[in-house]
Order: sequence, then structure tokens, then C-alpha cells
Amino acid sequence: MEVGRARFLARGQVQGVGFRPYVYRLARDLKLDGHVSNDQDGAIIEVQGPQATVELFARRLLAELPPLAEVTELARQWVALDGTAGFRIRPSRHDGHARARVTVDVSVCQSCLAEMRDPSDRRYRYPFINCTDCGPRYSIVQRIPYDRSNTTMEAFQMCPQCRSEYDDPMTRRFHAQPIACPACGPKVWLADDRGRPIEASDPVAQAVERLLGGQILAIKGLGGFHLACRADQDAPVAELRRRKRRDHKPFALMVRDLAAAEQLAHLDEHARKVMAGVERPIVLTPKRDGAPVSRRVAPGSDCFGLMLPYTPLHCLLFDADMPPLVMTSGNITDEPLAKDNHEAVTRLGPLCDGFLLHDRGIERRVDDSVVQVDGDRVTVMRRSRGHVPAPIELGSAAPEEILAVGAELRNTVCLVRGEQAVLSEHIGDLTDATVYRQFTRTIDHLTGLVEAAPSVVAHDLHPLYLSTQYARQQARLRRIGVQHHFAHAVSCMVEHDLDRPVIAIVCDGTGYGTDGANWGCEILRAERGAFERVGHMQYFPLPGGDAAARELHRSVLGLLWHTFGPECAELALAAAVCPDPLQREGLWAMLRSQTNCPLSSSLGRLFDAVACMLGVVGTNEFEGQAPMALETIAADGYDDYYPHAIEHHGRSFELDVRPMISAIMAETQMHREPEVVSARFHNTVVELLKAGALIARDVTELNEVVVSGGCFANRYVTRRLSERLEQVGMRVWVHRRVPCNDGGIALGQAAVAAAVLQDEKETAREVRHVSGSTRTD
Repeated sequence: MEVGRARFLARGQVQGVGFRPYVYRLARDLKLDGHVSNDQDGAIIEVQGPQATVELFARRLLAELPPLAEVTELARQWVALDGTAGFRIRPSRHDGHARARVTVDVSVCQSCLAEMRDPSDRRYRYPFINCTDCGPRYSIVQRIPYDRSNTTMEAFQMCPQCRSEYDDPMTRRFHAQPIACPACGPKVWLADDRGRPIEASDPVAQAVERLLGGQILAIKGLGGFHLACRADQDAPVAELRRRKRRDHKPFALMVRDLAAAEQLAHLDEHARKVMAGVERPIVLTPKRDGAPVSRRVAPGSDCFGLMLPYTPLHCLLFDADMPPLVMTSGNITDEPLAKDNHEAVTRLGPLCDGFLLHDRGIERRVDDSVVQVDGDRVTVMRRSRGHVPAPIELGSAAPEEILAVGAELRNTVCLVRGEQAVLSEHIGDLTDATVYRQFTRTIDHLTGLVEAAPSVVAHDLHPLYLSTQYARQQARLRRIGVQHHFAHAVSCMVEHDLDRPVIAIVCDGTGYGTDGANWGCEILRAERGAFERVGHMQYFPLPGGDAAARELHRSVLGLLWHTFGPECAELALAAAVCPDPLQREGLWAMLRSQTNCPLSSSLGRLFDAVACMLGVVGTNEFEGQAPMALETIAADGYDDYYPHAIEHHGRSFELDVRPMISAIMAETQMHREPEVVSARFHNTVVELLKAGALIARDVTELNEVVVSGGCFANRYVTRRLSERLEQVGMRVWVHRRVPCNDGGIALGQAAVAAAVLQDEKETAREVRHVSGSTRTD
């Protein structure tokens, strides 16, 4: 039988997931000689033996992967035979050019939980139990390759028993970098609101008593701190809202298990699967009537944000018959998540009654991910823990390394090396100084982690965005500006591997247009390197500009002015939404003189205006509050819609909402139920967008539609629009793995920049070819 030796290069998620011991056990099972090691590309495997057995090894290698491993590429070549007998795991190799994936943080596995709950196990009730199938990765890694010396666990010297498991390829903890036990690993302790330790034989049990007693605790978790209190009583939830200065935005809840979640919300098969997955995100699910939690948890929303315990510490809390807990980010509203003990005591001390602390270092802040489930449609709304830094494939290699710095709200950043785009965790609103500092740190951390040296920075066109200003300060980098809604469209294209022209429907609150206006309801012809604006909602004035995003009566008055002209000042609706006569007259004066009244085509501001007209919400206390409340009250069973119009201008067109505004105003005067008006309004928006898509199909001769922008967090609109477009034979692509809101902007910017660079490269090649041909002729 002919003997051969094959070398394999495995790329993908192959580090920190038990891949090498898996290879070791497979090779030993097949009696093959050779070795396996990590390097900057992934994993290198050499196996030697009968060629038929080597072929069997290759087939089984991909078919029997560990739970967290993913091989995206397996290259093989036959090499010279080696006389070394046996199979070994070699130390990692690293040449200073990192290309291997960093593993995401994942929830504790059932095997570890079984040990943690076994009184005879040496890790009984140990809050940091983990193995190669679970536990922290991204939140503790400082550099790659992913070895213990390159993580925050370097500070803990393994005891002989842990070392024995770590070195044994036949155990579940072989090279589990965070491996630890009570004898050698991190410790947990209780502290008061000033950070002073509280004597407790079992700090977790003491924390349980305090939570059950109605206290608010700051709990150090995987990627930062949570603020926690019991959710089934009004008093602790109300007090947490007061301290955190978060009066309206819904809180996330953590529950013991799926059965407990079912008592609070309606969960279908898809929601249960996502909630129980290794990522353990916050899942937005419809509330169940009479759910046994405080009405203050999620006011104005028809959904709860639910998650299951994902760390051993969380599981220990809920092993004590704990009711649902509010488990919200450890910060004051809009500030970054606290991650270090001293920082947490300083920032969170006034917000809590005590701390549950530990001494395992957190290298980077990683907030909880948020997903929305609507039937079989699962959409990531905030991409963070469990998803970051898993790369997104661009489909072709970028000619240069690219940094994309995202938008100003819901900021994320993105790095591109070759075919891979690494989208960062959620950062937040850059107008807060502490968040901006976190933005710059994230760029430094991410570029250092993947050892990138970008030569290009992609940014939004808005000159006042802090992310744009950061890009302009990078003198050594070439800058590529990308229009906001174009970036939205391309982010969806990349997610679905679309490298061909499509129609894009992009709707959100605001984005700087190429004409200097505030865009927000756009129908584009888009390809990765260029776009054409085919249609949009008619512009209307926004008195006070950005102030309208919070004070909703400004959008109402702007739309009334657009619909009825100056005589709208006498309308009863104007006085109803803005009862202060001096303020109202000031806004009319701005509209008459067109002073500080930028033009907008924003669908988000239209949602705000209708919510205000119906008396649902008067002020946006957090981004998206009014649209969310408007969707929540929309009545079922209504298919009719309001009149609307379309104005054609040659190849382009405008969606005219004035007939709808007039009809809604008439219905408010007749005291029509807000629930019915909301349903008809939503239906009208869908009909307008559908009509625009059909015109765009005629103009562009394209039949595929990508749908993006923050307005499509609205399940009603997204579902109904997709159905209506599919009914007329159009193929619809919506977001799944990347947020439709500004959290996906950086990916779109990066992909546009990559396409522009590639086009330039190909053009230069063509010029050189033509020039060379000319000389030859």
C-alpha cells in the first residue's frame, strides 16, 4: 500500500475552539503520523500514512468538527515523507502578520455546567469554569495567536491539576486558554457601593439574597458590567431608572431558562433556537399578556428583550430560584460600558447598592448582542458579544487594507484585510466624549489585534460627524467619503454576497445627501462602487434641523407647512402638537423665512410626526422611541391605506406624502382611533415604497431589491413590504447578520472603498495595457 504525506492549511475558526486536539485525536484514531500547529493563517496539519487513510482523514476532518470550529478553506499538498513516528501537537508559530480569526465569546456549555453543579467535582460552584467548547475569547485576548500568554489569563499561574488537563490532548480542556479552578484561577467577591469588600463565605449566595431583597447590584460579567435588579417588582425597577437616568427605554431581562421565558413572551421555534444558541443574545419577542414583571420594564413596547444566562456566574445566580432580573448595561445612559473594577466603582457606585466583582481582566468592552425575531426572520440589531469579531467575507480581496469609521450614532468601525471585513462591537453615540474615546481605543485595539496597517480610511460625507472629523485627521491615510444611504445599501449587499447592480430601498432618520440635504427615504440603483439616486420622498422643511429628532412637533409643523402652506398656522392640529404660542410662532417665523429649516426626505421624521399627531409620543427620549410606539399600537386586520402620489421627473421621481398627511389630519379631527390610523399609516408607507420599487424596476431593468436603514427595524413595514414586492415577482434581500441601522454603516463604507480601489486598479491595468499595445504597434 502506497504511503503518502499531506500538508493541510485550514483557515477559518480554528483557534481557541479545540481544533488541534480534535485533529490529534482523529489522526491517532486513524494511526497516522505527523503534527498540527497554529500559525497566523490558521492551523497547519501534516499527516503521513497509507494514502487511502490520508484521504479518509481529509473527509472526516471536515465532517466531524468540534462545536465551535469552522473551516472556510482547506488547502492540501503532497509533500516528502518524514521518518518521525507518532502524532504531535506543536507550539504555535507566528511571523508577525496575523490572518487567523479571533474566536468570539460563547456561553458556558452543558458539560461545564454539569461539573459546576456536581458537589463532588473540584470546580463545584466555581464561577469561571470553562473548556474549549465555551467561555471567554475575544473579551480577554490581547493579541494572536490565541495562547494563554496573549490573554488576560496570563496573570494566573495554573495549578498542577489544571496544567495536567491543559497539556492532555485527550481532555476537554486541552489548551483551553482560560482554564482555571478555585485553587489557581480568578476569584469573585462582594463589595459595597464604594467598592469596599464585604466578608462573605459565599459571595454569590449573598448577592442572591441582596437581589431578592430588592437591591440593585453591579455585576461584572464577560465583556463588562451589568446593573441588575429583580424585574417582578416596581420599586427596584423604578429606582434603577431614576439612578441610571433612563426613564423610557426598555430594559433587557435575563431569565432562568426557556420555560421562564415562555411565561413572559410568545416564543416560536426560531426564537427559542436563537435564545438558546451559543451566542445567547438579547432576543426581542412579543410580550405575553399578564407577564409577571413590572410594567416599568418595557413601557411603550410590545416586546421584551429576553436573554438566558451565558456565564457560569449568571447560572449560579439563577440556580437559587431567582425571578427574572433586569440585566442592563453597566453605564449611565449613552456612556460606554464599564469593564474594570476601579472604573466601575467610580462610575457605577452612585447607581447601585453593591458590587459582585472578580479579578479576571476584561481586555475589551463587549456589550450584549440584540436580535429581532419575526417568524422565520432573525435579524441582528446590535452586533456585539457572540458575533464579534467573526469576519464577513467581501467576496474578493481588497487591494489595500482599509479602515472604515462608521456613522456618529450606533457607531461601529470596520477593518478590511484581503477578503475579510472585521466589523467591531457596538460602540455607541460619538457625541458623548467618553464614547468617542472608546471609539479611538477600539480602532487601536482592533488594528493591533489583527495586525493591520490601513492605508485608506472610509468615512461618511457629513462634515460634522465626529467619525468624519477623525478620518480627516488621519493625514497619512487616503480618505474615501461614502454617502450614508449608499453605505447602508452596500452593507446588505455584502451580507448576501451580491456583487451585481440592485435596487436599494434605504430609509432612516437622517443622512447627509450629495446635494447637502438630509436624506432619509431613498430608492437607489446601487452597485458596490457607485450608485444613482432614482427616487426619494419629497423634501419637507425641518424647523430647527437636528432638534426635530427629539422634539417631534417640529416635524409635524414642517410637514403641515409642506402640505398646506402658510395657512397651516391656523390649524387646530398645530396648536395641539405645540401648545406654547410663543414657541409655535417662533417656529412659524423660521418656516416663513426658511431660517434654520433644512430640507429633509426622512422617513424616520415622518414616523415621528405621525406619532406626535396621534398623541402617542411627543418627545423622543431615546432613538426610535416614537416609531417603536407607533408600531406597537398598530391595529391588526386593516389592509386599507391613505391616498398618496408620485411625481415623475424624467428618469427620477418623488414620493408625495401630502395627501396622506391631509387625510391623517382629518382623521384626528374626527377622533379616529390612533390604533387604526397607525395601521393605515404603516400600510401607506409600504404602498409608497412598493410603488417606488416598481418604477425603479422599469427605469433600471433590475428585479432585485435590498432593504436597509434603521426604519426597517420596524417588523410591520419590513414584513409587509417584503411580501408585497415578492407578490409582484421581485427578489428581496433584508438584513440578517448585520444591523439594518447605523451599526452596519462601517461595513458598507469599507466595501465601497474596496470596490473603488479595485476599479482604480483595473483601470490602471487597462491604461498600462493600452499604452503597452500602442508602443508595440
